[in-house]
Amino acid sequence: MQRHFLKSYMELAIKTCHHRETLATGGMSALLLPDTGANSTSYSAPLETACRSKLQEIEAGVDGFLVYDMGLIHPMKKLFSTHTSAENQMHVKKEQVNVTAMDLLKIPSGGITETGLKYNISVGILFIDAWLRGKGHFYYKGAVEDSATAEISRMQVWQCIRHRIRLEASGVQITRSLVQKIISGFILECFSTPSTRFGSERERRNLVAAGEILELLVTMREQPEFITTYLSNDRAFLKATKSMSITTSQL
Repeated sequence: MQRHFLKSYMELAIKTCHHRETLATGGMSALLLPDTGANSTSYSAPLETACRSKLQEIEAGVDGFLVYDMGLIHPMKKLFSTHTSAENQMHVKKEQVNVTAMDLLKIPSGGITETGLKYNISVGILFIDAWLRGKGHFYYKGAVEDSATAEISRMQVWQCIRHRIRLEASGVQITRSLVQKIISGFILECFSTPSTRFGSERERRNLVAAGEILELLVTMREQPEFITTYLSNDRAFLKATKSMSITTSQL
């Protein structure tokens, strides 16, 4: 919630909810705690990140928030009880908050980084791959991701191509060919990483299909309203799922 428009919408949401005597729920922490033990650095780092993020929401006046990892429940309850004096913060009315339309529409400073572009493409591919397997979520870089992240990711890539955005550091224009190159690179990286689950021919074929579908999504003239409804009706997706059914029946 460091960005001005994000901070503004959170402040307005809390003010509106409490004005109407309704509890204001914060966001969800998607971070995953590793199975390395509470005393390890790899465990404490994501825990500290989650606590720091949720403390900002507590200080803003939320009455609670969500976590995905069950291991975060106790630390979050302790954090909330330490920094609040009651079961909720309905007493925080935020009468001084005056959020305008311009606050909510303020564009953040900074440009598009190559790392951010690659992340968006990776998330898009992995979500489609998960959807091919009948899943609505997947794990990536220590966090759980779902359709919400995939929606943002595919739209950002589409907008970058459509508006001919250039990468912040290199000045390289984001084009269809650049996106194709990144898609191919990510798929090859998945295939060459022993720890990934793309070991079988079926899994590899599904990942390639996911990359092809994402490419179609981010380069089409008009964007579908939702990625999930598009996937359920798209011919390429239906062809891929049919191929999966045939392969399964042959096993």
